[in-house]
Amino acid sequence: MLKIKQLPINTTHISGPVLLLILTVFCYFFNENFSQYFVYNRPLIIEHQYWRLITAHIFHTNYAHLLLNALAVILLWLIHGHYYSLFQYLSLTLISALIISISIFIFDPEMLQYVGLSGVLHALFVWGALKDITAKEKTGYLLLIGVIVKIAHEQFFGASEDIASLINASVAINAHLSGALVGLGYYFIPKIGKKFIH
Repeated sequence: MLKIKQLPINTTHISGPVLLLILTVFCYFFNENFSQYFVYNRPLIIEHQYWRLITAHIFHTNYAHLLLNALAVILLWLIHGHYYSLFQYLSLTLISALIISISIFIFDPEMLQYVGLSGVLHALFVWGALKDITAKEKTGYLLLIGVIVKIAHEQFFGASEDIASLINASVAINAHLSGALVGLGYYFIPKIGKKFIH
């Protein structure tokens, strides 16, 4: 069973998630005004509108899509917020957003548009689970196994049709896979780098 020992409410722990939530909610309410300039749009990215590779992730298809991702941001903060710092949170969010979009561009050329935080959330999830394991928290293993099973199920059997219907869009299962791999890399690459340096 997941344990939330103490709410991670100090500025260091909460500032990243709060900033992300404010930004996504703002973008949702002004979606009609701004989204056409910022969502992932493959033809426009080919025309050098590269900022879309990052900004696409803070837009959502509808209220249900926003709500699902916002609740996930909050849940991950409750579980792993004590590991967060503003720099770490924003750097992982930005790096995962960029790499996920690049992977979609390269490996999913048929996907012309993409929005949503779910891929980034998978990166945060995997990174947090690995931090749990390092801290000798048994729940870290359960979380990591759970996300591996989820991603494998999506890759072999596809995403839930109920979720696709709810968010009024196809679920980008490869974004989830890419995000999980980024979370893995974000955790292990600095450790490997330190070993080579020392």
